[in-house]
Amino acid sequence: MDLDCCIKKAESLERLSFEEAQLLYEKGSFHVLGELAHLRRKELHPDTIVTYIVDRNINYTNVCISGCRFCAFYRPPGDPEGYVIAREDLYKKIQETLELGGRQILIQGGLHPELDISYYEGILKFIKENFDIHVHGFSPPEIYHISNVSNLSIGEVIGRLKDAGLDSIPGGGAEILVDAVRKKISPRKCTAREWLSVMQEAHNQGLKTTATMMFGHVETPDDRLRHLFLIRELQERTYGFTAFIPWPFQPQNTSISVPKSTAVTYLRTLAISRIVLDNIPNIQASWVTMGAQVAQLALFFGANDLGSTMIEENVVAAAGVRFRLSIEELEAIIQTAGFVPRRRNMYYELVD
Repeated sequence: MDLDCCIKKAESLERLSFEEAQLLYEKGSFHVLGELAHLRRKELHPDTIVTYIVDRNINYTNVCISGCRFCAFYRPPGDPEGYVIAREDLYKKIQETLELGGRQILIQGGLHPELDISYYEGILKFIKENFDIHVHGFSPPEIYHISNVSNLSIGEVIGRLKDAGLDSIPGGGAEILVDAVRKKISPRKCTAREWLSVMQEAHNQGLKTTATMMFGHVETPDDRLRHLFLIRELQERTYGFTAFIPWPFQPQNTSISVPKSTAVTYLRTLAISRIVLDNIPNIQASWVTMGAQVAQLALFFGANDLGSTMIEENVVAAAGVRFRLSIEELEAIIQTAGFVPRRRNMYYELVD
């Protein structure tokens, strides 16, 4: 096996093995990786459309027992800065989202030790009784935590949340799906297998989800590839993932001291994600962490989506990164790169 053979295989849009992806990621040039990822992107999306969504991230609590070393947002139980969102504040945030053209809210929070299934059912019912809006909420670690606090199975938790109004599940909490890495950065969070089992159960119950990867902390390049292949294998069984979102760790204000990932590292990782994940239709660029110019380059490294306008975002902001874009600015990024901007929903259906 040599690099030229791997490149030719990727050019032919054939599926790569782990060893082939490993060689391509390690030895392939920056431009070759970009070209190969763009080829795969064009195969899946032959038009010139780049999508985005108008939504808001709502964090219902910052109280968390996980204590992840990479998180600058959480507060431990009993901390005076800890909160659980009031219903009137939640109402105002959703009302404002709708007024700004939003069709969805992303609702996530910390692993609060005192909130059981009834809290989450209550918040979903409150939203659905008052608003016609898609609820994309509760990542796998949250669902796993709810099952433990409530003494329920994963299937029971997902079924009850779905009945209460949950429409889809975000891919947060994946970090790197390698337990040796997870033990170093998030030792009290669910394991890689548990994260995957939550997603498989959600897909089996008819819920679509996204998948993410946070890289650039204590993992190796091979760990990133192991993560990608686990996602690809689950997608092969369920076809429940609508999109994959890789984003670089933001070290500011955290207890992990590493250099911030460069734009080149980000784009190489985005490109290999697009090449490996041949069965996931959409790859999202992370302008929230990388800024507008790098996100625009990402459209030529495999990405076909720019994610959310982020009416509100708190977790990345807590790490000291505060990029903000209006709908007009987001569309301008897309147009000046030679693409056509279109709004979408969580299922990647065009809605504008």
